[in-house]
Amino acid sequence: MQFYYIADLMSHAFELLVGLAAMLAGAIASISGFGIGSILTPLLASVQGTKLAVAVVSVPHLVGTALRFSFIYRHVNRKVLFSFGVASAIGGLTGALLHVWLRSVWLGYILGLLLVFAGTMGLTGWAQRMRFGGKVAWIAGILSGAFGGLVGNQGGIRSAALLGFDLEKESFVATATGIALAVDFFRMPVYAVTQWQEVAAEWPILLIAVVGIVVGTLAGQPILRRIPPPTFRAIVSAIILLLGIWMLIHPGA
Repeated sequence: MQFYYIADLMSHAFELLVGLAAMLAGAIASISGFGIGSILTPLLASVQGTKLAVAVVSVPHLVGTALRFSFIYRHVNRKVLFSFGVASAIGGLTGALLHVWLRSVWLGYILGLLLVFAGTMGLTGWAQRMRFGGKVAWIAGILSGAFGGLVGNQGGIRSAALLGFDLEKESFVATATGIALAVDFFRMPVYAVTQWQEVAAEWPILLIAVVGIVVGTLAGQPILRRIPPPTFRAIVSAIILLLGIWMLIHPGA
């Protein structure tokens, strides 16, 4: 009896953690244009395994991205969206197809490496100085989409590539959000066909994550604007780095 009580308590604690993490992820994404996959995927992977976590997180990711896009779509650079975005979407479909064939543990290692890379780049300031131009930007766009489909983590590479297009701040976030939405539309049907039963079975966590993402997206901007940008970037980068290290130690079964 005591064992079941402890297990139930731990389950509720994890659900609370997911809700808080989802709100944080939604708030971060409302400012930077990405962050939902970076925060939620490794957290859920610690319990569900990376393969299932990627598919589960794709649902709140789609909801949060669509909600954010509805607020800022007027600032989208359509030329970049319909060119660079198409390349990213094709990469997303390719990554999702590869996701079907790779074991969860390998996906965990790939996600861990990406998170460590993104966190290190943010803490050292390299992320703000990194620019991809010309053909390199297009290659980065395809790779970012592929990583989005493969392990649900694409924002850092995509943002570095978009910096090469010299977009205004509002246009940058709006265009990045639109591209993320396109990648979601291309990768999610693959997850739906191959893992819909497993994803549906996780509906309590799925619902909590969706609600958290919506709350975080709506409340994020006025709260996070009070935090100095350097402090904000350092905190987020440190969290992502720690999550990446955790994923490399516990890549999932």
